[in-house]
Amino acid sequence: MQNFNTNTIPPTEYRTLDEIRLRKAQLLTEIQKDSNKMQGLWDNLFHQPPKSQLTPTSRFAGMMKTGAGVLDGLILGWKLYRKFSANGKKSSKKKKFSFF
Repeated sequence: MQNFNTNTIPPTEYRTLDEIRLRKAQLLTEIQKDSNKMQGLWDNLFHQPPKSQLTPTSRFAGMMKTGAGVLDGLILGWKLYRKFSANGKKSSKKKKFSFF
């Protein structure tokens, strides 16, 4: 088993129920802070800002990125078509793809 070194308060002895309730409340607030931080990071990673917040430069960069992806896909498709099509310059009797 691994021991993780964290910056938490070391275990203490609790003498009353109030001390336990206080520690429980502290832990819940720490968990809420961590949860909010993770939610913010998740949103920044996977959700784009609304279009109204985008600058013209970022919109243009997004269009260029999308266009480059489409062009790359078209070139790949054309290369695969030429390699495996039966209408190519190579003899159609010869197998185009085989494991043997």
